[in-house]
Amino acid sequence: MLELFPISAKIDGGELSLGGVPASRLADEHGTPLLVYCEETIRAQVAAYREAAPGALLVYGTKAFANVALLRLLADEGVGADVSTLGELAFARAAGIDGERLVFHGNNKSAEELRAAAETGALVVLDAPGEAQAAAAAGVKRVLVRLTPGVEAVTHRSIQTAHEESKFGLSPDSAAREIGRALALGLEVEGVHVHVGSQLGRVAESVLALERVLAFIEGLGWTPRFLDLGGGLGVRHNREEELPSVAEFVGPLAERIPDGVQLILEPGRSVVGRAGVTLYRLGSVKESGGVTYAAIDGGMSDNPRPQLYGARYEALLANRAEEPASGVYRIAGKHCESGDVLIDAVELPAPRAGDVLAVPATGAYTLALGSTYNGVPRPAVVLVEGGEAQEIRKRETVDDLLRFEP
Repeated sequence: MLELFPISAKIDGGELSLGGVPASRLADEHGTPLLVYCEETIRAQVAAYREAAPGALLVYGTKAFANVALLRLLADEGVGADVSTLGELAFARAAGIDGERLVFHGNNKSAEELRAAAETGALVVLDAPGEAQAAAAAGVKRVLVRLTPGVEAVTHRSIQTAHEESKFGLSPDSAAREIGRALALGLEVEGVHVHVGSQLGRVAESVLALERVLAFIEGLGWTPRFLDLGGGLGVRHNREEELPSVAEFVGPLAERIPDGVQLILEPGRSVVGRAGVTLYRLGSVKESGGVTYAAIDGGMSDNPRPQLYGARYEALLANRAEEPASGVYRIAGKHCESGDVLIDAVELPAPRAGDVLAVPATGAYTLALGSTYNGVPRPAVVLVEGGEAQEIRKRETVDDLLRFEP
């Protein structure tokens, strides 16, 4: 199962360690639930993108998990940020990312967001008819136009983004008209953007989308400065999933980019997904109707992906990592919802209250989608490397929740 965990994960003395730090020590010193990121894994994923697409502009899909320390780490690797709101832009700016490495998205950008994008010099992606006029009025200079190529990716329907009914982007005819409007307004139209979806397990649909983009620009008789192919490469959450490597996914796209055109990629999940592990403390264990439940001190408030997307995770008893499994258990969250089940069935040694449960591949779209449901404060986050753990997000408290009450 360690292949689902970060690169630095090891079993030492019967216990899981991450970045050279024992999981039980992390849980004791920082509390649980705790989201742990491995710096080595993040840097290795960036390196894989660099090797697969030399010369490409990489911008991190901030929505996967917005965090200033992680964005600084990525900026140190020359990676920018793909943002879609004022909040995400604020994280990127706090991390010191400049406008040359910022791409601003959004299907319904406000005037305030467009002004903020203009002030930072970000590359703005036009996503709706007439948005060129709003962007020009806000002072935006540089734009891409998002094309909806009518490609249906093989992924959950909620994270398909390029099919004909998508809320994102413009049809080829509308995109051509918006390019004309943008040019007439004096905007620098620097290229075309396309993104087919998230948690992608094959490259075929992305290749098809790129081919349609290339046909579109050929029809316009235009050589853009950039082709932005978005992100979307998935990560393995369980041992049954088979996914392409970065090279296998990006290579067929990079080789089709015309000479003189720079590729932009927006990886998010594939950069931080495997790098993250969530640690929980086990509490009650009980049998109900032939199912044995082991309850954790978190759940759908820190990881709603099982409820939203039917995501299937695996787990390891971090403090008893070498013990053989003794049965199949259902991992239940602490929330007042029957559907608050993190893992429907997982083989474990007989769980005991106080054990530390480690759930791999939770670095993307978990805490980013989290909530304070049931008045449960959100967990802390640490970054591990070389035997040290750095807190990069403080644990929320009940006082924090009450702070907004008049």
